[in-house]
Amino acid sequence: MPLTINGLSKTYPNGVQALKNLSLTIGNNMFGLLGPNGAGKSTLMRTIATLQEPDTGEIWLDGVNVIKQKETVRQLLGYLPQEFGVYPKISALDMLNHLAVMKGVTKSGERKDMVEALLHQTNLWEVRKKALSTYSGGMKQRFGIAQALLANPKLIIVDEPTAGLDPSERHRFLNLLSAIGRDVIVILSTHIVEDVHELCNRMAIISNGEVLLEGSPTEVLEKLNSRIWSKLVDNEAELTAIEKGMQLVSVQLLSGVHEVRVYAESDPGDGFKSVDPNLEDVYFLSLERQKTN
Repeated sequence: MPLTINGLSKTYPNGVQALKNLSLTIGNNMFGLLGPNGAGKSTLMRTIATLQEPDTGEIWLDGVNVIKQKETVRQLLGYLPQEFGVYPKISALDMLNHLAVMKGVTKSGERKDMVEALLHQTNLWEVRKKALSTYSGGMKQRFGIAQALLANPKLIIVDEPTAGLDPSERHRFLNLLSAIGRDVIVILSTHIVEDVHELCNRMAIISNGEVLLEGSPTEVLEKLNSRIWSKLVDNEAELTAIEKGMQLVSVQLLSGVHEVRVYAESDPGDGFKSVDPNLEDVYFLSLERQKTN
C-alpha cells in the first residue's frame, strides 16, 4: 500500500516556504525522513496527517486522496506528533478507552481487548492506572505510540519521537517502533541520524523543503565507499586550510582533537586515511552540497 506524494509545496503567511515541489513514494515498513530542524519535516508530516493543506500538490494513500478525503484518511492513520499533549490527571487506561471511542471502536468488548493488548505491547500494563502526568518522557512516548496504534492504522507517522529521551528509553522506544513497522507504513521523521540507521530500510534526506537524497541506507552508503577520508587535526590553521581546500564532510572533537572527515574520489594525501562511510557522512555531505548548489 504505497503513499505517493507529488509536487507538494507550502508557503506560510510569514513568507517561509516550508515545502518546495516535494515528491516521494513510500512503501510498507519503516521509512526514515531525515533533516535538520526547519527542514520542512513537520510541515510534511502535518500535511500527510490531514492537519493542514498544501498550496499545491497531491498525496495518495492506496487510492485515497489524502487532501480531499480527510475523514477516510483519519480512519487509516495513527499519528504521534512532535508535541504530544496528554490530560495529566487521566490514567493511560482511561485515556486509551476514550480515544478508542473517538476512533470509532464502540463495542466495549472489542475496545477492552484492543486497549489491554496495546498496554501490554507498549510495556505500560503495570502503570496503566497511574496518571499520565507521573510518566517519564519515555513512558509518555510509548503511550503516544499506543494511542497511534488504536483501530489498526495502515499508516503511522511519528515526528521526532526520541528527542529528549535518555539512552535506555530511546533504545526501548526504537525496539517498539521496529516491532510495529513490519506490516504497515511507518514514517519516522527525525534529525537523529542513528534512529534512521537502526530502524529504516528506506530513507530520504530533506532540507529547505526539498528532497536531497532518497534510497536505502545500504545503497547510499555504498556510493561513498573509498571516498571518505579522515585525519586528526590539533592545529586551527591546518583545520582552516582543510576547510578551504577540500570538500569537508564533518569536524568532530575526539578527546580534545578534531577528527576531520572529507570527501575525495582518490587519496587526498597529507596524512588522510580511508575510513568506512557512515550515515552521518551521507547526511552532512548532502547538506553541504545543497549549500554550494
